[in-house]
Amino acid sequence: MPTIHPIHPAADVSPSSISEHHVVESTHTWLKYLFTAVPIIAGADKFSHLLAQWDAYLNPLVLNVVPVSATTFMHLVGIIEIVAGVLVFLKPRLGGYVVMGWLLAIALQLLVWGRFLDVAVRDIVIALSGPLILARFAPFAGKSDRRDQ
Repeated sequence: MPTIHPIHPAADVSPSSISEHHVVESTHTWLKYLFTAVPIIAGADKFSHLLAQWDAYLNPLVLNVVPVSATTFMHLVGIIEIVAGVLVFLKPRLGGYVVMGWLLAIALQLLVWGRFLDVAVRDIVIALSGPLILARFAPFAGKSDRRDQ
């Protein structure tokens, strides 16, 4: 049975011809673009609210600590998320850890609040998978593997 290449789905590649380096490289590439796009889109949406009413996910205790309105706070969150997405694109290893930490912080404020626990669990799972794998694969991606040459 033919194997589908992760970057070029139309390519028919046998499993023996795909090296570990290609798997790391293609996984890293997919995760890099995914975790560049999603934080930028979510961050931009903090200004337009097309995807969600983001203020609803904000623990009211946060506003007791930070003396700004919910709207202002979410705009600041949006800017941070956009910067995190750009950081992932420019420096995937550092950006992966930043996005992982950011998702864990979002989950933590939801857990402390005791609301939207499904979103908190989802964010924890995402944080400890995609961005973490991206950050851990970064040192190995882009390097040539002598066995491939």
